[in-house]
Amino acid sequence: MATQTYHRISVVLLLLFIVSSSLTVASAGTFYEDFDLTWGDQRAKILDNGELLTLSLDQICGSGFQSKREYLFGRIDMQLKLVSGNSAGTVTAYYLSSDGPNHDEIDFEFLGNVSGEPYIVHTNVYTQGKGEREQQFYLCFLVDNIPIRVFNNEESIGVPFPKSQPMKLYSSLWNADQWATRGGLVKTDWSKAPFTAYYRNFNANACIWSRGTSSCTPASSNGMANWQTQELNANGRRSLRWVQKYYMIYNYCADFKRFPEGRPRECRHARFL
Repeated sequence: MATQTYHRISVVLLLLFIVSSSLTVASAGTFYEDFDLTWGDQRAKILDNGELLTLSLDQICGSGFQSKREYLFGRIDMQLKLVSGNSAGTVTAYYLSSDGPNHDEIDFEFLGNVSGEPYIVHTNVYTQGKGEREQQFYLCFLVDNIPIRVFNNEESIGVPFPKSQPMKLYSSLWNADQWATRGGLVKTDWSKAPFTAYYRNFNANACIWSRGTSSCTPASSNGMANWQTQELNANGRRSLRWVQKYYMIYNYCADFKRFPEGRPRECRHARFL
């Protein structure tokens, strides 16, 4: 179950879920080297000589961290162990985001549940400040190396694509019992606090953005053009269809009532959304 084991969460910038690590600059230092603890006082901790990071939530406050570096194109891996037991009302957010009102963002939010019930993974994609691209899945399968979502480049039909704004990696653990579990019907059981999420084995095979330039140049063998042609292979497509058939519980592209004047443009083209 997700509450008892670490799961490797892989985010490929631009939401492409296969990649050769040889295309990028690898970064796999300690948490001291790669991340800043940004809020929560002593509720966020780096332990085991920088090999483990923990976030905790109590009735007073949650906690969070962010990467020191910004990334533009790449694959980001992290192993997460979510809050165990009765995690109802809690949200463990894990996302990439650029700055500003017209930001790009790739979201994974793990919505807690009562003991014995699966987590829900809430995903969203923002491009040029616009989101409303939610998909939700029950997390009751081994997610390691299983694709759950793609977001294709549909610029040809006027859909912005997150390809020009470097993003930092963020994660936080916080209370959202007004909506997180069964629409807010199940509240956080503070007698179980503190709630703790664990992180280890961070690795970034990515183009690092620094002072307005990327560590990957178009002229190099790890140039951006290579990233823009990456696609899921046959096994990846089968896995994606399996997840969407058996574990998807919400898809904005199938919510016709939400979009009475017509679904978003990308919904009319993509096979896997």
